[in-house]
Order: sequence, then structure tokens, then C-alpha cells
Amino acid sequence: MKLALEICTWSGGYIASAIRLAVKGFQVEVFEANSYPGGKLSEIRIGDYRFDAGPSLFTLPELVDELFQLAGNNPKDYFGYEKLDVTCRYFWEDGTKLNAYSDLNSFAEEVQTKLGEPASNIREALRSSAFIYDSLAPLFMNRSLHKVDTWTNPHALKSYLRMGKLGIFSTMNEANRKQFSHPKLVQLFNRYATYNGSNPFETPATLNIIPHLEFNIGAFFPKKGMHDITMSLYKLSRELGVNYYFGQKVEKVIVEDGEAKGIRVKGKDRFADLVVNNMDMVNAYKTILKGQKQPKLLLNQPKSSSALIFYWGIKRDFPELDLHNIFFSDNYPLEFEHIFKRGAVYDDPTIYVNITSTHKPDDAPAGCMNWFTMINVPNNQGQDWDAMIAEAKRNIIHKLNRILKTDVESLIDVEEILDPRTIESKTSSAQGALYGNSSNNKFAAFLRHANYSSSVKNLYFCGGSVHPGGGIPLCLLSAKIMSEMIES
Repeated sequence: MKLALEICTWSGGYIASAIRLAVKGFQVEVFEANSYPGGKLSEIRIGDYRFDAGPSLFTLPELVDELFQLAGNNPKDYFGYEKLDVTCRYFWEDGTKLNAYSDLNSFAEEVQTKLGEPASNIREALRSSAFIYDSLAPLFMNRSLHKVDTWTNPHALKSYLRMGKLGIFSTMNEANRKQFSHPKLVQLFNRYATYNGSNPFETPATLNIIPHLEFNIGAFFPKKGMHDITMSLYKLSRELGVNYYFGQKVEKVIVEDGEAKGIRVKGKDRFADLVVNNMDMVNAYKTILKGQKQPKLLLNQPKSSSALIFYWGIKRDFPELDLHNIFFSDNYPLEFEHIFKRGAVYDDPTIYVNITSTHKPDDAPAGCMNWFTMINVPNNQGQDWDAMIAEAKRNIIHKLNRILKTDVESLIDVEEILDPRTIESKTSSAQGALYGNSSNNKFAAFLRHANYSSSVKNLYFCGGSVHPGGGIPLCLLSAKIMSEMIES
């Protein structure tokens, strides 16, 4: 039996890699620097409140189901989820409120009633999003961009003929302004750039692929919370014989004669037939691969945005809030200028509030809610984060007070904070960037590391900082692409 070693500190993608390798017959050993599985996809408990610590939106659940099916098991025996009727509730300072219903006709009617935007514009936008997905997903999401046959297969050739319709030559904002007449709807669809830490005023309109996942396919909620994705897959992997070593920080990938031979942990060498790196690509090359050829072009790319999260236990129920809630900035361009140009936090940030207790009541005491309160912020460039966090908290509270007509600060029962510095230290993400390199140019898809090393044989990569990108679905696809390479 061949032995595979995994180096991990990210989200659940590495557990998916371990499962796929185990199904192929490998004995898999996972070395995790943290004391728990899952990296970003973990949980926090503060008193009587439970919070999903990181990713909060669940799309493409079939990618999770597939892992159980590969092992010959019924996904329902491990993991349950439900489709959301409302994907998100949107709030603006002028009192406008919008429900993004999962049913396309209901959402189109809501937009027409509340904003006066023709329902046909919503339908056309989501048809266009589906077209981009159908054209590019088989090429960019399910295959390596670094293999010749990806670019020469019949599907790729068909995609070339559609290039003008795929948004490659315009920005997301330009495409959305052309599609919609109401600025609030432009802003709503521009926000999908933040799903991979990018700027809608710079990132290509190709990223308008994302609404297809949320609206045409659907957004879901795991019945036991997002952390259950990690724990159910962890359970499956253990049943398949995967061994985990927590609190085991890898010091070096052992390379001999251009081939990965194993890893060094706490001064001891462990040898294997192949090594899979799930650690952030940039930090991996700076530490465990520092003696190897450095992909300088990729390492020097601008990084994605980061996040500032306040985990608040709130001593009150707000029936107007749902699982996903967005409170928009009045000046979106200036907010993104602060994040990507100034390395600062805008004083009127867009606020995302995730409240799992709306669907899982035991996540908070009766009559209370668990608020995962997040704003997008620049990655860590040595800013005075303590001062920035204090100011951001004041601005967030004042904005929520104005829109919800309440006094948030008096309702905070418990609090914990996650900022770019702690994201970097807990997940080894370079500069605390959530998604590795940013996607703020049309070539960004080609500026992600391959799922294998071109210079070190038997060294593979997966996770959010390599192809195809960050977020739960893409991390799972990264594991799939990587495992298929090993099979070939």
C-alpha cells in the first residue's frame, strides 16, 4: 500500500483530499498544525453560544455528497442539509429592504416591486450567469489549467467561440451596469466579487458565474451547522483509515533528486510515496519549500481581501433577520478603494451578519441570537489593527443601530474577534488573505498555482490558494482535480 502525507492548515478541502486518496488505496497520514480538523471551516463556542467560525455559505452540496458516495456510503447517514427559501436579506440606509428568494420568479417580482427593476432583467442576468457556468465550469473548475489537454479538448474549443459572451473583456461592475437600471441591484450583483476576495470594479465579469450557484442551483444550510461539513467528512475519513496528527507543524518537505520523499516534523523525517500540500501556497514556499525553485510570478501577485469578524452573542431576537443578511455601504466604489488601494477600512462598510440560530435554535439561548458580524478589510500589511478594529466596531454598531432602530452595543452578551493577523496565524494564510491571490485582473485564473509541482515529482497542491480558488466548493474541486492527476 502506498503512503501519502498531507500538510494542512486551511478549510475542509484537505479532508476531501484524504478521502479521495484513501478510496484510491493510499494509506493517508494528515499533519495538521492546529489542534482540530478543518482549518477555517471550524466552530467557536462562547458561553451558551455556538458560531461557525469561517465559511458560512453552502453551495454545490453534491460535492460533499460525492465524497460519501465514492466510499460506497449513503451521504444521508452522515450529513443532512436543507435548501434555503431566502438566500439573503438586503438592507440599505434609506430603508429599502429586499428578500433574495431562491425561487427565481419570486425574486424577480420582489425586485420589480421594491426597486422598479423589470423582472425580465433578473431572469436575463441569471440566464447569462448559467451560460458562463455551463461554458467555463468544465474547463476552469473541473480540470487543471496547467495541462495541454485542458486547452485542446472539444469543450475548450467550444468555449473559445463564446469568449465575447463570457465577460472576460469587461469588469463585473461594467457588465452589471449594462444589465440593470437600478444602482442598488448593480450593487447587489457586484457583491459577488467578495466571494473570492476581489474588487467588482476591477475583476472580470466572468465572475458573474457566481450568482448561478446561489440562485439557479441554490444555497443550502447544513442542519447541524457549517462545522458539520468538517466533522462528517472527518468521520468518514477516519473510517477509511486516514490517520491525523494534530498540533504537528511540518518543518520541511524532504526533496531528493527532484522528487518529494516525505516531510520533517519536530525534527523527525517521515517518508512516503507522495506529499500533498494544503498549506497556503505563498507561505509554503517561504517555509517548508524554501529550498526549492520559487514561482516568483505567482508569489508576487496581489493578495485577496481579508475579513474582520465579530462573534457576538445578542440578547434579543430580531425577526426581520434571517440566516444571511447584508447591510450595504452607501458608497461601494469608495469602500473597495479603501480595501484595495489604501489598505484601510472604510467608515461606512458593508456589513454581513450570519445568524445560524435562525435555522438551528440551539446555537443561542432562548430569545437570543448568534451574530457572525463581518466586514471585508484589506489583508495584513502591517497596519495598526488594534486602532482600526476599535474604529470599525464603532462604525459597524452605529450603522446597525440606524438600520435596525436598536442599540446593538447594549445587547452584546459575549464577544470574540477574528482579524487578518489571527486569520494568518491560525490558518497560515499569507497576509491573512482569505483566498490567496486576488482576481482583480482578467488573467487571475491563470495566476494560481497548479495542483502539482512542475519541478518536484510527487508533490501535489490543493486548497484555496491554488487552482481553482477559494471557498468551500472550489476547495473541494481542488481536491478532486489533484486526486485525478495522481490517478493518471
